[in-house]
Amino acid sequence: MSWDFETEPEFQKQLDWIEQFVHQEVEPLDLIHGNPYEVRDPKRNALVKPLQAEVRKRKLWACHLEPELGGQGYGQLKLALMNEILGRSHFAPIVFGCQAPDSGNAEILAKYGTPEQKKRFLQPLLDNEIVSSFSMTEPQGGADPKVFQCRAELKGDNWAINGHKWFSSNAHLASFLIVMVVTEPDAPPYQRQSAILVPADTPGVNIVRNVHVGVHGGPGTHGYIHYDNATVPKDHLLGQRGQGFAVAQTRLGGGRIHHAMRTIGQIKKAFDMMCERALSRHTQGSLLADKQMVQEMIADSWIEMEQFRLLVLRTAWKIDRYKDYLKVRKDISAIKAAMPKVFNNVVSRAIQIHGSLGVTDEMPFVGQLIESFVMGIADGPTEVHKVTVARQVLRDHKGTTDLFPTTHIPKLRAAALKKYEGRI
Repeated sequence: MSWDFETEPEFQKQLDWIEQFVHQEVEPLDLIHGNPYEVRDPKRNALVKPLQAEVRKRKLWACHLEPELGGQGYGQLKLALMNEILGRSHFAPIVFGCQAPDSGNAEILAKYGTPEQKKRFLQPLLDNEIVSSFSMTEPQGGADPKVFQCRAELKGDNWAINGHKWFSSNAHLASFLIVMVVTEPDAPPYQRQSAILVPADTPGVNIVRNVHVGVHGGPGTHGYIHYDNATVPKDHLLGQRGQGFAVAQTRLGGGRIHHAMRTIGQIKKAFDMMCERALSRHTQGSLLADKQMVQEMIADSWIEMEQFRLLVLRTAWKIDRYKDYLKVRKDISAIKAAMPKVFNNVVSRAIQIHGSLGVTDEMPFVGQLIESFVMGIADGPTEVHKVTVARQVLRDHKGTTDLFPTTHIPKLRAAALKKYEGRI
């Protein structure tokens, strides 16, 4: 039996370096540059590429990938501990070569791509010479693949794609998109989809608009796309026809762990600011930190944060242990369901403790609050994941045909009396 809450010393040294590097060199980028994904921007590249080179030198680039693809082949537990730090900065994932959706798209290409597809799309993506988009969600049905309408028809040696896609992240910057389309309309629900590689400059890939998350801000980053007879060669199919749902699952399991640990990084950031404020601000004759209601907010936040962190780390450990996402499906759904609530709770308390300053754009809390709601929708809504948890939990239990529960005290007492009859 082995049960340990310590990180091995050599990897802890790496984590210590990552934490210092992110804090000193990467987090400042969040304040002076807009979008980490603008790979065609020379000013962005002048700032980011030297940092990426330093990460490569430390052999910490794209650690989720196997060595033959330029990574370290780290398991989910190591990746979780890394992402907890990277989550503090919007630029950190791209500096370390593990940004979504590119990391998941790279995993899809590595598993399902042909040699030609890997040469054309995968290697430039791994090198961060280009970025990509995962085009799945649709405006009329969200992320429910059973109601997708965007179709691809095979006409001769080409796929012709028609339909709408919604919230295709970074579509306006992407060099290619992985598009989930209906190719087998008469098949069972989860065998109707196929995944197809679509170069972004393909005629008929029309961005209706770029949607911005939140009330206002800069240019939107989530594309609303109309595929109007967008035509690509037959060999742009990823995997087999009707295998799209399985292809998508390749990127979602591990991706949810990464999202969760990066969210912990944001939660800790808000928590640290909350504690600093409580220990700095005087009101009504004493520090905020001396007020019992403030102490309660800090205690509740720490408890929720630590509970969530341990649940995520245990889930990561189980993935590494079983090498089977299906065995950990309940745990992954549990962290996905818990994540937005914990994030929202801690950030809301941080806003309250900061008072009027907390609701301004001079602090990051309003953006974090919106992000907490995004986390409750992205990669499947919270309610769907709760249903999954409940169904998985109930598989480990069974009902009774008796009139009363098996734990009914009169029944148990009668059984106990019979067991010890003659001795009491």
